[in-house]
Amino acid sequence: MPSRDFSQITWNPELADDCRQLVRLAVREDLGRHADWTTLATVSEEAQGQATMVARQAGVIAGLATAPVILAEMDIAADWQPALTDGDRVNADQELGSLSGRARDLLTAERLLLNFLGHLSGIATQAAAYVQAVEGTGARIYDTRKTTPGWRRLEKYAVHCGGGFNHRTGLYDAVLIKDNHRMYHQQESASASSPADLVTRARDFLNQKLPGENQPLLEIEVDNLEQLAEVLVASPDIVMLDNMTPDQLVAAVAQRNTVSPQTELEASGGISLDTVRSVAETGVERISVGALTHSAASLDVALDWN
Repeated sequence: MPSRDFSQITWNPELADDCRQLVRLAVREDLGRHADWTTLATVSEEAQGQATMVARQAGVIAGLATAPVILAEMDIAADWQPALTDGDRVNADQELGSLSGRARDLLTAERLLLNFLGHLSGIATQAAAYVQAVEGTGARIYDTRKTTPGWRRLEKYAVHCGGGFNHRTGLYDAVLIKDNHRMYHQQESASASSPADLVTRARDFLNQKLPGENQPLLEIEVDNLEQLAEVLVASPDIVMLDNMTPDQLVAAVAQRNTVSPQTELEASGGISLDTVRSVAETGVERISVGALTHSAASLDVALDWN
């Protein structure tokens, strides 16, 4: 484990509030300002019901913690009994939890409950597959900010449930000097700034604005080994190695070990399940994968009426 890292997301009140706000939008999508006419027309007001939530396929579960928030936000007085905990692995047809209450309420809330659980469990399952692929190498799998707008903290929570690590949550909790920051300085500055100059400038800024405080991590992205050599002399916390081949990554690790061994290296860009093992075996400590969140298929979950 690194001595310092980005904040890791576990279930907390802030996450529950994100969930509540998303539920309000989802209810507006499903019901508008009207009602579930199908259920009202076919199910009596007094009817009670019981249902079991099940996984139709194997995977890693995330989002069980959203169920009580969804029910509360929809003002549904149902009894929810989870059979598992977020982060647990499940087999196909395994029970996830049970619901009981007014039949009308359960039928109206069904799709919303399943959408949250299926989406987040798909991300957790995807993350777990990447983590398993690099097992034994010492490399850690990180997510990115390539998330669904409004869903970021929940999706990063799902990555954490799958055994992955959370990269910066937003622009507010780390300094990450990307290629466009460098391009701006090359085009707009009177005197060109090297990558090392930008790291030094950012560190001086943090020392001025946050003196004596626990400062955010300082990371910079580079595109080639020449840029890496320039930036290592400034000893950033992390260097992101964008779209480098395994051979280039091996050379990058050797450079880092010689010049700034305390700096961690992060491989990024176009990394898939087929290639992640070869990237991890180069010796980098971090691998960031946008596909954990932007390309994960929902896990197939269902609500079976008892």
